[in-house]
Amino acid sequence: MIRLNKALDAWGTPGFQDILKLEIEQLGAEQLPLQQGLSTGSYAVDNRLSAMILNVTEVDDAIHAKAGIFYTGIIAGCSCADDPTPVDENTEYCEVQLDINKITAETTVALLTE
Repeated sequence: MIRLNKALDAWGTPGFQDILKLEIEQLGAEQLPLQQGLSTGSYAVDNRLSAMILNVTEVDDAIHAKAGIFYTGIIAGCSCADDPTPVDENTEYCEVQLDINKITAETTVALLTE
């Protein structure tokens, strides 16, 4: 379970979005739906993950944040010794919805599709 404790602690302060951005960037590819958000690559890597907070709203029991994620995808070859295909990195982008419970900081993340 993802817990964004620092972001919850910062809720209502001027630094909330910066702290939320940093916590999202620290989650990495295993906890974000980056693989499902690929548009050109076949494998998501998180060596250059960058988040951008697009929108934040509050309801009774949660904070809803929409974020854009920039990350790297690669087109993986067969990794054979004679494979002529170089590993090309592509910049990928997807948008996610984060729902942060205002009591426990438990957070769900969902890929947003158009």
